[in-house]
Amino acid sequence: MANVVDESFSSSNSRQFVYFLLFISLADTQNIVVFQPSYLIATGPTVTTLLLGNTSDISLNLRTVSPSNTTGSIDSPSCEAEVTQWVLTKEQVGKTAVRVQLRLDKNLRLCGDNETDTDCCSKPLCVLEILQVSACVGGTPQASLLIQAEIYALLVPANTGSDNKTVIPNQVYQPLGPCPCDLTLRKCDVRCCCDKDCSTEDLKLFESHCLPGPFGGQVSPAPDYQCSVQTAENSPDWSPFLCVTSPPENNPYLGLFYQGDAIMPKPGPSFQRPVLSAPAPADVYSQGSPILTLNDQYFTIPQRALGHCVKNAPVAFLKDFEVKCVTLLESCPAGSPLQTLLTDLGIQVKNGQGGDVTVDVTDEEAIDLSQFISSTYAVASSVEGQVCGNVTLALDYKFYWKGNGITSIKLTRTVGTVTLNDSVVLTTRYSAVFLNGEFMGEPNSGNPGYQVGRPVIAGIVDTRENNTGSIQRTSVNLWKPVSDGLCSTAEKKPVLFGENSTSGCLLPVSRQNLTQCNLLREAVISLQADLITAIFVAKSGNPDALTMADWLTIKFVTMNSSTTMENITSSCTAIPSHLHIHVWSVTTGMIDGKPQRDIHTLQVSYGLSSWALECGGGDVSPCLDPMETQLFPITSSVTFIDIPINTGPPKTRFQINFTEYDCNRNDVCWPELAFPITKYYTGEPYSQSLAKGLILVFFFIAASVLGNPWRQIRQVWNSASL
Repeated sequence: MANVVDESFSSSNSRQFVYFLLFISLADTQNIVVFQPSYLIATGPTVTTLLLGNTSDISLNLRTVSPSNTTGSIDSPSCEAEVTQWVLTKEQVGKTAVRVQLRLDKNLRLCGDNETDTDCCSKPLCVLEILQVSACVGGTPQASLLIQAEIYALLVPANTGSDNKTVIPNQVYQPLGPCPCDLTLRKCDVRCCCDKDCSTEDLKLFESHCLPGPFGGQVSPAPDYQCSVQTAENSPDWSPFLCVTSPPENNPYLGLFYQGDAIMPKPGPSFQRPVLSAPAPADVYSQGSPILTLNDQYFTIPQRALGHCVKNAPVAFLKDFEVKCVTLLESCPAGSPLQTLLTDLGIQVKNGQGGDVTVDVTDEEAIDLSQFISSTYAVASSVEGQVCGNVTLALDYKFYWKGNGITSIKLTRTVGTVTLNDSVVLTTRYSAVFLNGEFMGEPNSGNPGYQVGRPVIAGIVDTRENNTGSIQRTSVNLWKPVSDGLCSTAEKKPVLFGENSTSGCLLPVSRQNLTQCNLLREAVISLQADLITAIFVAKSGNPDALTMADWLTIKFVTMNSSTTMENITSSCTAIPSHLHIHVWSVTTGMIDGKPQRDIHTLQVSYGLSSWALECGGGDVSPCLDPMETQLFPITSSVTFIDIPINTGPPKTRFQINFTEYDCNRNDVCWPELAFPITKYYTGEPYSQSLAKGLILVFFFIAASVLGNPWRQIRQVWNSASL
């Protein structure tokens, strides 16, 4: 089970954390042990809990229990262990805390009809039992934990896929289909709620996890002023002249899905429907389409899918990825992907332009295997001290592309020698990046305005000689604590536009560190500075690396140097423990009813705090032992602030009292009658729309003068004159 740390700390979470610390202190002073929590419901193969208190002489025993038929109660704790299908492990995480973990030693795969293997589930409800973990001292139980395990088998469809793929037209020439996530013909695609092949029962499995955005079919409808929306029976007589015809190529979401050239509109009458260009040839690659080998097979690289590593996963054009796969080695590997041959890797791939390219393979030998071998288990292997040579540890692909084709493919294979004294946990790495020339194809965060939930794009000056003056993309980060929550093992996560967040990590500090406050401050500043290495931030979601007008300089608020920083025994002041990012955004326009938001300013500031050792609660060792450490928090946060749109000059008394012509308060908006000749219409140049509008006015005047109403007016005038 992965330890999940909330990005924002609520007041309830803070109170629970305080109660948790008080409980640990109470358990330590009273010399008792207790499980926290003392009752769990397990629906997965892993269960984790904490044993708090004096755990020095504690032994753990696991057994299966059942409630009494008469009273319904569970038997009292016992120190007699039983053989179960669970593996019990413990790990000391502190002086008064032990992490207890139970792992199911059973395959959750559903057994076949005629299968004789016992390591599978005979029925969908695979595990249904009650477990009791007892903490004993000298044969006497001190605390107990009850776990109700109710685990279902993993249901894997018999037919995982088909080669029949739904053909999605090239988005350069045609708009996205009504259901872009319908990738398999006559098959239900998981999480694709608009797939017509999905039955009602299928939709119930993932109806709350539908693919969001345009890829899931959730595209905003066309506005009412589009000529394609209006129908002949409901349109007024003047609709062909006053509706707007915009080519479907001008979809505002197009830049997020296709990396290509801009499409310039062709001049022509605004009331004529555009004729779509011919679609591209079928062998031309577009973003997301699978890469094919010379014999029309998928080009595959090991990737992760549904939480597991798949050995033969297709590679999508212009889709970067980097995955890690964990394998338990008990003997030397004999097949792919841990044992690979140059003939298997140097294959020919279609380049998307009618030709082919060959994968260029380069070998590197890994001397230090620490980043690949994470741990070993004391389980007897088949051959003691067996040496496995030329084990494939990493496959790093670089795809060079231009337009809709691939120009070359380079592969760096990392191999190493693994010694099997015990069973080894091997972590292999697989990656693919697409480079346009020497530049990596960076995904945008909007087109043009930022979209909520997409990363904020930052940049630094590219110092390479051939790219002088350009901006190299990077990110603005926050802390992402994992595992034990320490800053030494914490990772970084990018700041997402429009989402306020707070996160942090813990830094061990000893009494000796608090006697050198200047060094401690520099260490904390160095940790916080690693979060933001950029000096620029992009205004919009699709900035140009060569246009400085698309970038803003990040404002760093310097700390007040006049602050008194007096060092007291076992304490330091003015520690920059909190990094705060303020982002001011502004709405610059609307596209299809969607506001386009740009970044106006990004400011980085620090919050200062005082650190002092706490020796209360009976634990005075940190104040006596200079090397004993306590954990102090280092936090980071981001806040987004919307700058209100300028509403213009104040309204006049006529506008306040007479709302008949107010478009925001009436269903009929008379000022929009002249929409094509106003500044709000951007479908074509203003000079052309003005000229066409004046011609239209001339036709109306001519029709009025030459028509029947004018003839009647002249007759009345002549009769009155006589």
